[in-house]
Amino acid sequence: MSLDLSTLPVPRVIEEVDFEAIVDRQVTKFKERWALTRAAHPELALPDYDVQMLETDPAVILNEAESFREILLRARINDAARANLLVFAAGTDLDHLAAFYGVERIAGEPDVRLRQRVVLAIQGRSTGGTVPRYKYVAMTASLQVADVKVYPIGRGPEVHVAVYSAAGDGVASPQLLALVSAALNDQAVRMVNDVIVVASAVQTVVNLAADVWLLPDTDEQVIEQMEAALRSGWALERALGRDLVQAWWVSRLMIGGVHKVAPLAPAGDVIANPYEAISIGTVDLQLKGRQN
Repeated sequence: MSLDLSTLPVPRVIEEVDFEAIVDRQVTKFKERWALTRAAHPELALPDYDVQMLETDPAVILNEAESFREILLRARINDAARANLLVFAAGTDLDHLAAFYGVERIAGEPDVRLRQRVVLAIQGRSTGGTVPRYKYVAMTASLQVADVKVYPIGRGPEVHVAVYSAAGDGVASPQLLALVSAALNDQAVRMVNDVIVVASAVQTVVNLAADVWLLPDTDEQVIEQMEAALRSGWALERALGRDLVQAWWVSRLMIGGVHKVAPLAPAGDVIANPYEAISIGTVDLQLKGRQN
């Protein structure tokens, strides 16, 4: 049901603009007109004019100025075309495009999130659009909802909604869960037979441990920097269904001044279900020595 707008090919309406090609075309046209004028008016004794000899030639300057004006015009036309396409529209252009589909920007909402909600709103209007509809409503309930997974378990009427928070370590607070639950259980939203169960997507908190060896001249304070690098990296990478791969988190600890990192726990990769997110708990880094 998902649609990644970034995978779409560049639309034909957006033209690639080439300044040099336009200048060459203008020069060719000028030469043609000059030759025709010479042939039509021999009495003028016009010379065989080569407009490519000098950059300071008035004809060269005029051709380049006109070519640049055409570049600006074509670029403006391209911008106008982009403003009408969901994948390219931004700012107030995107607001107007979203309004066409009945979607309004939440205060402070970035363009990428608004685009996602517009797609969900469109998909949710189809006869089989219950999942994107519920996801749209959940993300519209609060800007703190970073992502949502809607999924059934078995054949019962329960519809599980996993909420991944944009704040902190991704754990949805009770207040956020209550807000999303209220929005989804609205009579105008919930399907008659559905029982909606809302929970935080973060079900697994992983504590990490590793032995560390430093280079001879490295300050021991680098241990704190290692943990900070790991946490900031995971904050960018973590998402619903994202596995915490051992090779990945070890590589994040290998910052400048570190000779070796030997992982202790967990023993291997931590696998996440598609509706779950993993949060990093404690990070225990034990200094074992330095490179000989």
